Amino acid sequence: MTAVRTLPLLVCSIGNPGSTYANTLHSAGHTVVNHLAAHLRYSSFHKERELGNGLVGRPAMSGSMGDWTLWMSTSYMNESGKGVRAAFTAWSKHIPFGEEGRLVVIHDELEKPLGAVSVRTAQGASAKGHNGLKSILSAMNGTPFARIGIGIGRPASRESDEVARYVLKKTTPAEKAKLENCIEEVITKLRQLERA
Repeated sequence: MTAVRTLPLLVCSIGNPGSTYANTLHSAGHTVVNHLAAHLRYSSFHKERELGNGLVGRPAMSGSMGDWTLWMSTSYMNESGKGVRAAFTAWSKHIPFGEEGRLVVIHDELEKPLGAVSVRTAQGASAKGHNGLKSILSAMNGTPFARIGIGIGRPASRESDEVARYVLKKTTPAEKAKLENCIEEVITKLRQLERA
């Protein structure tokens, strides 16, 4: 029986930087990746200029769970692409010759119930109006990546101002707990995505 080959993953979250936007629904990707790092007992996040100036978390001990590098964007959502591209380009250089790694982007997703987890691996799929994904699709210029969407619900109104207010509001303790409670499902999805 042959062992399943696993791919190293660069798991990137996108959101808005700084305390003003911390724990908002639009930064649900950051909330999930922060909690994922704590759950996996990763080292503290630290800024790495080489990896697109993002915040990077790695396993505290080698061989803990998969070969996953966690990366949080420090750019505004609609400018996410440049940092993600720089991080993926630099990270890929450390993968042994002849092997490949996979980029996974974790982002908030309107319309889906709060805390619901969805995965898209098909390339060329629409960004559905998500400015962070639009920026990444443009910057990556056809380089494939997987997406994990974290549901944040949506307001009753479809008015753009109302939607903007909704996604930029701080999460309540109950909402934050719901986002954090999806970690096991996110880990399951990442395990699926690391299989070659």
